Amino acid sequence: MTNPEHFGTIGVVGAGAYGAALALAAARAGRQVLLWARDGATVAAIDETRIAPRLPGVALPENVSATTERGALAAADAILVTVPTQSLRQVCEGLAQALPAGRPVISAAKGIEQTTGLFATQVVAQAWPGSIPVILSGPSFAADIGRGLPTAVTLAAEDPELAQALAEALSSPAFRIYHSADPRGVEIGGAAKNVLAIAAGIAIGLGYGESARAALVARGFAELRRFGEAHGAQGETLMGLSGLGDVVLSCASAQSRNFAFGLALGQGRSVAEASVGALAEGAFTASVLARMAKARGIEMPIAEAVAAIIAGGSGVREAVTGLLARPLRAEL
Repeated sequence: MTNPEHFGTIGVVGAGAYGAALALAAARAGRQVLLWARDGATVAAIDETRIAPRLPGVALPENVSATTERGALAAADAILVTVPTQSLRQVCEGLAQALPAGRPVISAAKGIEQTTGLFATQVVAQAWPGSIPVILSGPSFAADIGRGLPTAVTLAAEDPELAQALAEALSSPAFRIYHSADPRGVEIGGAAKNVLAIAAGIAIGLGYGESARAALVARGFAELRRFGEAHGAQGETLMGLSGLGDVVLSCASAQSRNFAFGLALGQGRSVAEASVGALAEGAFTASVLARMAKARGIEMPIAEAVAAIIAGGSGVREAVTGLLARPLRAEL
């Protein structure tokens, strides 16, 4: 399955804003799309209005079909799973019971499983035996994809020919996908940048200004690179779209859920108040990222500070001020 034409039908699991946006992107690339949603009301709304409730203002074309039946996804040549990292295992286990193995399963999750310390492709491999794990990540807001604004992301698989074929099958003029054979680097960039976005949001929420944000982002990216290299990620991946590119987007915009979460913490809101009903991905990732770094002797003081703030073991202002006063290493 290394020819783009082999992927004529794409299954998208999850009809939230990002899932609907990726379904729309695949449809624009000329694919038939099966969009699975758990909620029957969501499917009914799409059938009736052609608009996904979580992605308002953007009509889904007729080559997107919505369903609540997991079995309908058996017609898909590849499955794109758009649920959060902490839900990925449960969803893939359910799909494994309903669908045959052997097809690519593309995760768009940006995090590390909190209970196991496993990355997204590892979770997919465990939860859906016989599947072919793939990762999709990069600087992309659902609203931008939905509006057809120029966006570029990275898709990675251990098989470089498969990665290329999927990237070509899902790309369109406004949604460019670059392919990679470094899935670990892509998923580390996606996971760690969320923690950095929380830190950047906290700094702005505290009123520390743009210079402080820039310092935290630069030092945080050095942490990301140390962690990535220790786990076998390629340097060019970490410097690319799914690493540096996603750091720039997530740490600079209040559209980023993780940045907005950090901003609220910096403004004095509690974790519960800042989460607005559901924790941001980086809130789950911070503690496991810090724990994994410590186990390998990797210095990640920003990740540690974010984890401590979320756990309630450190004052927000004291933690961030301490980071900014910390002596610099040669490589930041």
